[in-house]
Amino acid sequence: MTVDHAPPSSPPDISPLPDVESLTPSRAPGRGPAVPRWLRRTVGPVLLLVLWQASSAAGILPADALASPGTIARAAGDLVADGTLPTAMGVSLRRVAVGLLLGGVVGIALALVSGLSRLGEDLVDAPVQMLRTVPWVGLIPLFIIWLGIGEAPKVALIALGVAFHLYLNVYAGIRGVDAQLVEAGESLGLGRWGLVRHVVLPGALPGAMTGLRYSLATAWLALVFGESINADAGIGFLMNQAREFFRTDVIVVCLVVYAFLGLLADALVRTLERLLLQWRPTFTGQ
Repeated sequence: MTVDHAPPSSPPDISPLPDVESLTPSRAPGRGPAVPRWLRRTVGPVLLLVLWQASSAAGILPADALASPGTIARAAGDLVADGTLPTAMGVSLRRVAVGLLLGGVVGIALALVSGLSRLGEDLVDAPVQMLRTVPWVGLIPLFIIWLGIGEAPKVALIALGVAFHLYLNVYAGIRGVDAQLVEAGESLGLGRWGLVRHVVLPGALPGAMTGLRYSLATAWLALVFGESINADAGIGFLMNQAREFFRTDVIVVCLVVYAFLGLLADALVRTLERLLLQWRPTFTGQ
């Protein structure tokens, strides 16, 4: 009896795994380098300015309705050269800073009282929600009666708008902290104030940053309303003077300054978010 012995099987072909970079689709041949994102983002505004200038030069857009970009640039240069625009910007920035500080202190303090305590919520939240539904711009006449026509009503208007946004977002951030994190802190022996310091406040920080961004936008909006009434200095005062003389170029310069200051403030808050919220990775787009 013969036994057939099968030939030994050859070991399986184990090839090394492909490199990760080889799995990444390469750029198609013939295509140039990728356009930087900052350059792509400037295409839209540049095209808009070109169309605007061309419409003004062709007479499609009358100068008395809206000045051309070139005229606006010359007006901005004149206002900077004689010191009018820097002085107005300084006055407006001071009003926003004071109003933001006062409104921030009040809004955050009320949010802490209401968010950390059920008794505080019962006493504070309902009145704040009632006042929040009142159009704060409609309070300008009362502010003038109560505080006069100086700086106080303008700062109070800014502080009121800032306080509501910070209160809502900080309160929501506190109440949105995961209960399991609180239980974990209690199991580690943290007391009430330890939980507030190490669990609740860090968890509410993203909401506070969002509230700060909304508050800055509201502060500039409130500044526009405040400086359009009984103002003798500031960017709004320049706009009122320009309106009396139909200077659309100066009006647009003031609007651009408002937009630039708002964009700068938002960029500062974004930077602050990146510094304070490094522990919270987020999706940044693809």
